[in-house]
Amino acid sequence: MPSMKVLFIIPYPEGTAPSQRFRFEHYFKELEAQGHSYTVSSFMGPNTWRILYQPGHNLLKASGIIKGYFRRLRDLFRVHKYDYVFIHREASPLGPPVFEWMIARLWKKKIIYDFDDAIWIPNASEHNPIVYRLKRYKNTEDIIRWSDTVSCGNPFLVDFASGFTKHAVFNPTVIDTSYYLPKPASAKNGKFVIGWTGSHSTLQYLNRILPVIQKLEKEFEFEFHVISDKAPSFTTKSLVYKKWNKATEITDLQQFDIGLMPLTNDKWAKGKCGFKALQYLALEIPALVSPVGINTSIVTDGMNGYYCSEEIEWEVAIRKLYLDKNLINVLKKNARKIVEEKFSVNAHRKTFMQLFR
Repeated sequence: MPSMKVLFIIPYPEGTAPSQRFRFEHYFKELEAQGHSYTVSSFMGPNTWRILYQPGHNLLKASGIIKGYFRRLRDLFRVHKYDYVFIHREASPLGPPVFEWMIARLWKKKIIYDFDDAIWIPNASEHNPIVYRLKRYKNTEDIIRWSDTVSCGNPFLVDFASGFTKHAVFNPTVIDTSYYLPKPASAKNGKFVIGWTGSHSTLQYLNRILPVIQKLEKEFEFEFHVISDKAPSFTTKSLVYKKWNKATEITDLQQFDIGLMPLTNDKWAKGKCGFKALQYLALEIPALVSPVGINTSIVTDGMNGYYCSEEIEWEVAIRKLYLDKNLINVLKKNARKIVEEKFSVNAHRKTFMQLFR
């Protein structure tokens, strides 16, 4: 492939958002190794990102959004220098996709469009109701039509994109298995740890398993670790909240004996890319998941984790693993293999590079 120049248009600062870090940012080194160059342009600056999901700060948020639009105007004046424009989710958060239209129709640039959620479905944030009202959810359809290649995080998203283009590709969210390494058993502490990790927007799913945790903690001694950018609204005896920190994310996850990923069975959840389950399995942590969407392609029931739909199924699975540590060891042996073979950076370097062919 001849050397190329790529402009990455992304919502959040580089190195901050999981959707960016685990979908394309870890391929930047691969681009450089093959003689290509790239520029990253985020809509939000670091200061706006830090307060984005906090209540209040409306003037600072508004200022940050205005600055973001000026960044996009700057991008329009330099986009002619690039061979490809890689757009993750959207160029700007509000209104119609004006920048995408200009890049595709006026500058006639090749667009690689990437998304990892069912972003065409309204999903309001309690902290940003104004943004929710001003958002145009049909943007996704338009940008798909204007793009040369559409990179989708799971088959459900591919099915949606295929209604508007013939060039939709399954490009999964992946794990860098050289970074996600299991912790030696001898290094774990003595307490049994049930764990969950995720952003504030997915804390709502914990409500599905909270009654089970509250019931089991009356019988057994364990810690329920929740790793997130925001503390959960509930309290319970076993809860240990850990604020997400990039520097300690692996160490914090390594404390889990089992990892949970509850979901609702709806279209929004079907758009999820199973990242929590992938993190757990890469670290040889058995994953208990709702059998929704791509989760059933990542976890094999009874092999590297369990499917749990109803409360009783969550209770039975957690109880079984708490009482039988040998069973955990059996599941651990099968955990990492699926990640290495089908959901790792190494497995999908070619998949990513082929987006540009």
